[in-house]
Amino acid sequence: MDDKNIPFQTIDWSQIPRSEHTGETGIAYWQTMQFPGLRVRVVEYSAGYVADHWCEKGHIVYCLEGEVINELKDGTQNCLTPGMSYIVSDQLSSHRSITKTGVKLLIIDGDFLKLKE
Repeated sequence: MDDKNIPFQTIDWSQIPRSEHTGETGIAYWQTMQFPGLRVRVVEYSAGYVADHWCEKGHIVYCLEGEVINELKDGTQNCLTPGMSYIVSDQLSSHRSITKTGVKLLIIDGDFLKLKE
């Protein structure tokens, strides 16, 4: 079997350890599954979270619970609520997450989102 293939598996997210990442304000908790060229995370931002950096990485983001504001460096903002997503390739935006009340997201990123030239 090619080591880049991902065999069928289920993930019990309650068994995946959480890592803590501080923001400009608030805390992000990540539960991460890493595969070759693919990262899948359940991410929870605490109430009052503001990211401490502008991200240029590509993501597929799906809002599970709560509400998050996605702010672009040009000042544009949009809000995700449960059942909503955003998708962007690497290097196509500078964005950061902000939440007043807290949010839980499913975030998928990896090599497939690299900018195609």
